[in-house]
Amino acid sequence: MNELISFPVYAESVGEYQNVEELKCSCAELGCDGIEAIWGGDDTLRQLPEGLSVGYHLIFYPDWLDFWRADEAALLRKFGSRESYVSFYGGTGPDALMEQYRQDLARAERLHARYVVFHVSDVSIEEGYTYRWVHGDTAVIDAAAELINALTDGRDYPFAILVENQWWPGFTFTNPALTERLLDAIHASDKGILLDTGHLMNTNPALGSQRDGAEYILRMLDRHGSLARCIRGVHLHQSLSGAYVRAHTGSLPEHLAADYLTRFGESYGHILQIDRHEPWTDPCVGEVVERINPEFLAHELSSRDRAARESAVRVQRRALWGTEARH
Repeated sequence: MNELISFPVYAESVGEYQNVEELKCSCAELGCDGIEAIWGGDDTLRQLPEGLSVGYHLIFYPDWLDFWRADEAALLRKFGSRESYVSFYGGTGPDALMEQYRQDLARAERLHARYVVFHVSDVSIEEGYTYRWVHGDTAVIDAAAELINALTDGRDYPFAILVENQWWPGFTFTNPALTERLLDAIHASDKGILLDTGHLMNTNPALGSQRDGAEYILRMLDRHGSLARCIRGVHLHQSLSGAYVRAHTGSLPEHLAADYLTRFGESYGHILQIDRHEPWTDPCVGEVVERINPEFLAHELSSRDRAARESAVRVQRRALWGTEARH
């Protein structure tokens, strides 16, 4: 198992270390083999040495399906104007989305990543509050497979394509038939699942403890039977946000900003209250990881800086292995 730290790569995050070698040493001191890199929007990725970025998390737009379908009416309803959505997505149609993904796949290739992560979900700002979905799971899954195939057909990428579960419409890892539909629809032979434990917990607001969460994850693994063997990676964190979801979803806030970007920014804090990315502290998490036995395990934990990141990883590794030392 390759144990990794989820790490957004941009000038400020890497600047918390004297150099990239110190970042590499920090990973080793924490008992990890490297990072799962996320592009932060600048050229800092080019500083990373080969082998440090074992995994790579691709860019994603939470709300992308209407743009992919070129549904002008839906886009105007959400963004208010063509200029607004063109600015947000960086182009006028699906080709713009494709080009951004191609550039990101090229970054992963330059880093010699062994896998890339692709989100399979679609949620608008409004849906994130109302929990009333416009697009169903099947529509999102089919469109995501279409996009992945358009990007990878005819290309011999040197990494695995791993699809990540969310709690929004799309791939949730709660319905084996839909999981199988997604995997079967992807043409690439080197493919699999990146199971996000916190996202899976978010599908069940009734969970009251980490033990409840671990048992729920194990039930979903049981439900999937042999399909669970397709899990090759794990994003490890826990999220117990049911009380917040019950209190703050079902309707739109009273004062939702008219401007799309302002609305988008305001909704970010709401999403972080749902998807908490907190470290596991209950050793029951070990049962989950032992059951899955993934090739890759990334500690994907919320943190504001290096000190918080390292502290969170230590806490979670102590719960997972009973020690902070390398396992």
